[in-house]
Amino acid sequence: MIDKICSSVAQAVAVVCDGDTVLVGGFGVAGMPFALIDGLIAHGAKDLTIVSNNAGNADTGLAALLAAGRVRKVICSFPRQNDSWVFDDLYRAGKVELELVPQGNLAERMRAAGAGIGAFYCPTAYGTALAEGKETRRIDGRDYVLEYPIRGDVALIKALKADRWGNLVYRMTARNFAPVMASAARHTIVEAHEIVALGELDPEAVVTPGIFVQRVVQVHDPVVAQAA
Repeated sequence: MIDKICSSVAQAVAVVCDGDTVLVGGFGVAGMPFALIDGLIAHGAKDLTIVSNNAGNADTGLAALLAAGRVRKVICSFPRQNDSWVFDDLYRAGKVELELVPQGNLAERMRAAGAGIGAFYCPTAYGTALAEGKETRRIDGRDYVLEYPIRGDVALIKALKADRWGNLVYRMTARNFAPVMASAARHTIVEAHEIVALGELDPEAVVTPGIFVQRVVQVHDPVVAQAA
């Protein structure tokens, strides 16, 4: 019997190893798997490469992981905001590396990983510092930069509902990067507000099929509860 439900966050994140590349869903706080990140901090894995849309907000979530000294490198689109003081301080002190990736490229590089695409050409960043050292090609009169997939050892994502097979639905825009991250990672771990019985999820509403998910843990989301 397939049952991917974990009894605790600690059990869910136990698979993460030192040096892993971890894809973390969320756009700011929307869709951010805070419970899984807190579990990862407690777990103790270090020397991590974090792939996310930004580099953390205030002192929670990714910012707390950075502050704990567990991150070696961040790959993201928006590393600096008015509340990104944790990343700012670490980066200026040379304690964390940064790879800046345009947001569309970030999503497409992970989608390519999940789709088995070896590389692709994209016009974004051509002629800028972000394209330095990369192969370029002129196609139909337009210049492109060769980009490679971003694959994760682990993805940490947040869902609204899941079943024991790992089929997922999301809450509105909280889905953001989660679907492509789930497909791009070797091991996808999900925190779900609600776990339902098999058959309760409308197949037409399932965004991430369970084939892309390895572990699910139920975590009560106060935002969802308040909106209900």
